[in-house]
Amino acid sequence: MGERGEADSRLELAGLIARARARAAAALGPLPERLIVVAVDRQRLYLVEHGRVVADYRVSTAAAGVGGAEGSLRTPTGVHRLERRIGGGEPPGMIFVDREPTGARWNGEPVDQDLILTRILTLDGQEEGTNRGAGCDSLSRFIYIHGTNHEQALGTPASHGCIRLANRDVIDLYDQVAAGDPVVIV
Repeated sequence: MGERGEADSRLELAGLIARARARAAAALGPLPERLIVVAVDRQRLYLVEHGRVVADYRVSTAAAGVGGAEGSLRTPTGVHRLERRIGGGEPPGMIFVDREPTGARWNGEPVDQDLILTRILTLDGQEEGTNRGAGCDSLSRFIYIHGTNHEQALGTPASHGCIRLANRDVIDLYDQVAAGDPVVIV
């Protein structure tokens, strides 16, 4: 990408972050210093502090696209709060079932099943009718940010609704965020 293309890309990202911050402020009131932005069209997750991107990760959102409807297997858009941080201290590759570590670890072997690995960040929707309430509630749909055994698919829509990260990236993100932090999926 040339100098002009890089500048355009930086401006586009700055606009995306500004719009995400404005949407979060409209839903939540004054924003804390930290915000997570998931850009579905870019398949990226940005950690933003004081309006600046401090971390950037490749993700996979839903193969079925975006939407909040229960049973849709889509990634819900809008403003969320990080509800719970699960898995601190567990080794990379720890397999979780029902948000509990199983004691078994994924070590890179091919597995078709969509495993929830390493860390879990649960999401609580904050916009009634979009990602909160009957038929569209992100928390009751068990929408997470989590590690995956399908790291080769990161950068493309491939999940069943959750936001997948590389296992090393989900550890890095987990260590920088707190329960209550806003998450905006755009």
